[in-house]
Amino acid sequence: MRSAAFILVAASTLAAPSPSGAQMRNHALPPENSLRLSEIITRVEQRDGFRFVDEVEWDRDGYYEVSYYTVDGAKVEIKLDPVTGSPRM
Repeated sequence: MRSAAFILVAASTLAAPSPSGAQMRNHALPPENSLRLSEIITRVEQRDGFRFVDEVEWDRDGYYEVSYYTVDGAKVEIKLDPVTGSPRM
């Protein structure tokens, strides 16, 4: 009985849809002249009071969303231009 349940779960996992090449092309990607993500994170790490990065996400609207914490425990969320690394308003 356990093996039948395992096979059912495994089969449903393998049958789950995955993004095709066409679907991936529809997602906005960072421009080719973008800074490397490591360069953008280095700039974030140099901000006053920086403690650690919590999360980095590429937004389909064309910028990086970076969440980080400061030494006093405040959470900061900023949107950064991928080409300049500057904050977006």
